[in-house]
Amino acid sequence: MTDAAATATQGNAATAQPEAMSWDSKSRRVVMLYVPLACFVLILLFPFYWMGITAFKPNAELYDYKTYNPFWIGSPTLDHIRHLLFNTAYPRWLVTTMTVSICATILSLFASTLAAYAIQRLRFRGSQYVGLAIYLAYLVPPSILFIPLATMVFQLGLFDTPMALILTYPTFLIPFCTWLLIGYFKSIPYELEECALIDGATRIQILMKITLPLAVPGLISAGIFSFTLSWNEFIYALAFIQSSESKTVPVAILTELVSGDVYQWGALMAGSLLGSLPVAIFYSFFVDYYVSSLTGAVKE
Repeated sequence: MTDAAATATQGNAATAQPEAMSWDSKSRRVVMLYVPLACFVLILLFPFYWMGITAFKPNAELYDYKTYNPFWIGSPTLDHIRHLLFNTAYPRWLVTTMTVSICATILSLFASTLAAYAIQRLRFRGSQYVGLAIYLAYLVPPSILFIPLATMVFQLGLFDTPMALILTYPTFLIPFCTWLLIGYFKSIPYELEECALIDGATRIQILMKITLPLAVPGLISAGIFSFTLSWNEFIYALAFIQSSESKTVPVAILTELVSGDVYQWGALMAGSLLGSLPVAIFYSFFVDYYVSSLTGAVKE
């Protein structure tokens, strides 16, 4: 009986040990993974939550935190959004921002695609140094380029027109897009182009019919990057646009909805919320291509 009891005790201990280890593994996972992840998500999404509740709060709740809960909406209202859409030129600002972003993105993608293909595939002497120089140009702060660009904008008569932004935004979009596409073109086998050259195809035909269809994820990633930076750009839009009707959303909601020391917080947050929706929708459609293209570029 003593031996049987000892055997049973050992068996129970052996059974309890995996359970203890399993519990310890789950608790460690919660502490090391889920808690930091929850904190990260909370910190990341809280500004958007605050922006959303501010856009729908009436003025009484916005300025009286002693009576109303600052983290919740007591009586939701659409007055701020109505004021933004019908009492300001916000629809015009939105159209201008969309036009500038799309045109600058298309121009940047066209130039960066040709530059990246030439650097990566033509293999001329010093091509690697040219690629590095293009990427280093991206690291130049916009404030340094501001004075020469302003001089050119005034000389060409483009001041206070959307064309000034369409032509200046590629100065910081093309370098990074070129570097990104160089890394993605490296992941495409060069043997495909060699076979096409043997069959008599030209470089333009190879680029249009072979390389670009295979580089769609990289093009989408570069397009998302260009569109996002063009949409959120502030310095050039503030300096080169003066009239209220031609301003972009980031500049207009700050300069037109602030009068001296009076801040229209509801309209400001509503404008920021509506202005972020196009970018969020754009990302939601192409997020898979964006991640895959960055993976391919970093891998190379």
